[in-house]
Formats: sequence, structure tokens, C-alpha cells
Amino acid sequence: MNTAELLVQCLENEGVKYIFGLPGEENLHILEALKGSSIQFVTCRHEQGAAFMADVYGRLTGQAGVCLSTLGPGATNLMTGVADANLDGAPLIAITGQVSTDRMHILSHQYLDLVAMFAPITKWSKQIVQPNSTAEIVRKAFHIAQSETPGAVHIDVPENVAAMPATVKPLPKNGSSRVYAAFASLDRAAATIAQAHNPLVLVGNGAIRSHASLALTELATQLNLPVVNTFMGKGVIPYTHPSALWAVGLQQRDYISCGFDRTDLVIAVGYDLIEYSPKKWNPTGEIPIVHIAEVSAEIDSSYIPQVEVVGDIADSLQEILQRCKKLSDPSSKPEPYALSLREEIRADYEQYAQDKGFPIRPQKLIYDLRQVLGDDDILISDVGAHKMWIARHYHCAKPNTCLISNGFAAMGIAIPGAIAAKLVYPDRQVIAATGDGGFMMNMQELETALRLNTPFVTLIFNDGGYGLIEWKQMQQFGVSSFIKFGNPDFVKLAESMGLKGYRITETADLMPTLKEALAQDVPAVIDCPVDYRENFLFSQKSKTLDCLIAEDTESSEA
Repeated sequence: MNTAELLVQCLENEGVKYIFGLPGEENLHILEALKGSSIQFVTCRHEQGAAFMADVYGRLTGQAGVCLSTLGPGATNLMTGVADANLDGAPLIAITGQVSTDRMHILSHQYLDLVAMFAPITKWSKQIVQPNSTAEIVRKAFHIAQSETPGAVHIDVPENVAAMPATVKPLPKNGSSRVYAAFASLDRAAATIAQAHNPLVLVGNGAIRSHASLALTELATQLNLPVVNTFMGKGVIPYTHPSALWAVGLQQRDYISCGFDRTDLVIAVGYDLIEYSPKKWNPTGEIPIVHIAEVSAEIDSSYIPQVEVVGDIADSLQEILQRCKKLSDPSSKPEPYALSLREEIRADYEQYAQDKGFPIRPQKLIYDLRQVLGDDDILISDVGAHKMWIARHYHCAKPNTCLISNGFAAMGIAIPGAIAAKLVYPDRQVIAATGDGGFMMNMQELETALRLNTPFVTLIFNDGGYGLIEWKQMQQFGVSSFIKFGNPDFVKLAESMGLKGYRITETADLMPTLKEALAQDVPAVIDCPVDYRENFLFSQKSKTLDCLIAEDTESSEA
């Protein structure tokens, strides 16, 4: 047995089902070892797409997704997806081929110090230099990648080391155990929550990773707590729940901003500061915070918790609920102010249900998406102006049914991510929502989707330019520049690849086209013109938001 064969055995031992990657000269021994393996190697069209597939696979399953590249340019192509996984808290293992160890001390063809290059974008980066260290390195890599907060780990395999004989076996996986919060912190958190008059729950992706959805929903129900989620916390509480106030994080004032203006306590549950900077909702650092997570709070002048509850999130929420009920009767407390915002938020959403304008307003486009997709179906958003509208208007009944890259926010993730989603959940409907800019960055992976028989729909929000940048330029300078480009005929492009292609020519066609496209047994592409004048209208509206409900409430109290 050589090192490459031992590496593959170790990956099998970790439960790896797929490796996403590209073949190369320096990873030939690994590919040869995979030929007799239970692991399916998914040949991709670009290393960035491979890393995005591993990224989304890890986020959906909680088990590290694995991607493979050769050295040099193959490895650098991998880095964007690796960085995305690391900042979004998705477990990922990146394996790179490398030159032989006897070439590393001199200027050598395609050689880069990959361990040093991957170090800033991973939790751990290591090269295998001794064959028998492989088992320890792989076990440690998976342990680190999957430990809270999850992230990316890099393993570099020199070509000559991969061919050397190895004599050890894979290490058994560590027995996992949950860590529970201290009673004293639970008592303090419950007392703080019981005393608050206008509490507001801010829930993030950590609550999804910790499977705390039911516990959070029960806490909100029993204590009548308003709940807002980050872009990455969608579905922790069902969007139909009377306590759900939907998403925060647009970096512009919205209805929920009024809730943060008036709150006297933010209960942050599984919230990572990278999901939405606390400087946006707590600029002076004066709002009291209860931090409930599996890891201690980051240091930030706008995020200084009054109480930290560190341990299994679901258990912590259950314990806090029981303590709160003993301290006071929730029914005797007045309704928190933020709950009065719900009708205004819902009315803003529903007003686009019958909109017939064309090109289609993004609000209407996303409203129709919600009507077509079921509670278990998955929407994966690329990065661009459409992402901001999906974050605001696409609401979820269950966790991990709308995936948004928001830590690294890398364009090009939607199509590779949709492939991973269909591999994990082949019976669910999946839509990759992307701008025309993001589509052209990784559309080549649609061939991979066809080859793998993973049919999903790619919905292109087509505005002929980089719409999000135009939005920012108009806000700052009042004029846009360098953002327009031309596009191919997306329908013909899809058909040339053996896919189904559609073009929306009027708003009434959108829902029936979505349903037809989702019923296909091959990937489908829908070209949909979008009216991004709404971006600027929303910005103007956000400037004039004056929290009238707050004023009315204050008047009634007076």
C-alpha cells in the first residue's frame, strides 16, 4: 500500500462519499487509488466549481466536503471556494497535489508553497511529508474542519510521497460528545431575558449547524419573543410563525431596523459576527446582549455580551425557557414592540403578488419562486443584486432550504452548489438563482450536472451588467460606470449543451415556466429580464423610513 492508497482509505473511514475535482499529473496516484474505492470522484470543469461543490455539500450535511486539485494553477483556482467555506462556517477538506520533495528547494515548474498560501484561508494547512503520518493528518483534518465553528482544512500531497509505501491503518474517529452550558450562565441569561421589556432574538447559522430549530421555535412561542434571522439563518424558525420577522442584514434601514432602535435586549442565538456586523445594528455598543452559542463571542466594540451561554444551543434554549417560566408568567408581560412590525413587513411582501410589470421586479420574481418551491425544496443564491432581494424576500419554513454565501460572498457559487444539493437530496427540487454576471463565471459546470444526471433549474436575473455594483455606485456617486456587458443567447447556449432553455417574455409566464423547467429530467436554464430600478427605489425608501409604528406606540403609551 502506498501513501495515496492510505489517504483514500482514511477518507473512506471518515465517511466521504464524493470528491470533487480535476485530474492532474501530480495527483495521479490519488486518482489511481480512487479507482477501486467506494468514493465517487466527480470530474469538474474548473477547480473553483469543485471547491464550491464541496463547500455546499459540507454546509448541507455537516460532514466535510472534499475537493481535489493538482499543484500550481489548479490549487490557486481552488482557493476562492475554500475561502468561501472557511468564512461561511462550512466544513471542507481541500487536497492538493504537489511537486516532489526533492524539487522544493529550487525554482521549479509550477511550484508554489501551498501550505503557506492556504494557511490564511483555512483553519489548518499541512503537508504530508512522511507516509505513515497520513492517518493522523487526515483524522486531525476532519476533526478540525467539523468542529465548531466549522471551516476549511488543506492537505498538500507531494508527488513522490504519494507513491511511497505506507504501513499504518486509518485511525478510528473520536467519540463525539456535546458540551453543555454552565448553570450559572443559564440562570443569568434567564433572569436578563425575563426582565427585558422589548427583547429581540437575532438568530444565525450556528443555530442551524446545532440543530436548534425546534428549541428556538419553542422558546419564541412560549415567551412571545420576536425573531429575526441573518441571511444564513433562514428557516431556523418557520417564516409563517407569528414571532418570525424574517431577515436582517441589508446594510440599509428596513422595517426591522425600527426593532433594533427600540430593543432593550438582543438575544443572539448561533450568531456569527461575519453574518451581519453588529456595528450595523448596535453602532454605539449600548444594546445589552445575551450570547447563546457553542463558542465564545468574538471581540468587537459593538458586541460585548452581558451574558455568555456557551454550550449545546438546543439544550441551552430549553434550559433558559424553563428558568424564564419559573421567574415570570410570559402571558402577563406586554407584547414586545418588534412584533408590531410584522404586519408592515408582511404587507410590503404581499403587495407584489399580483404585480404584472415587465421586466419583472425582483420582489415579484422572488414571490413567485416561493409559491413554486415546497418547504423542503432548496434555493441557492449566487452573489449580486438578486442576492439582496432573495435575502429580504425569500422566506423559509425549514433550515438549509435557502443557501446564501455571506461571509466571503463569492460570485459563481450557485450552479456548483446546486449540483451538490442534488447529490445530497436527489428527490428535492433545486433552483440556482444567479445574475448574468455570476452565471458566466461557472456555467461550464452545467455540463457536469448533465453528466451526473442532477437536474435543477438555473434562473438568471438578467440585467446586462453588474447590478449590485451599479446600485452601490448610484448610492455613492449618482452615476454608474464600467458595469455593462453583453451576453450570449442563454437559451441557445443551454440547448447547445443538451439542456432545456427558456426565456421569460412576460410576467405571467414566470410561474408556469418555473414549474415546467423543474419537471425536466435534464438541467434547465431560464433567462429572465429583471427590473433593477427597484434597487434605487428601495434605497430612497430606506432613507425616509421613520418608524411610524414606533411613534404611534409612543403616543398611545403617553
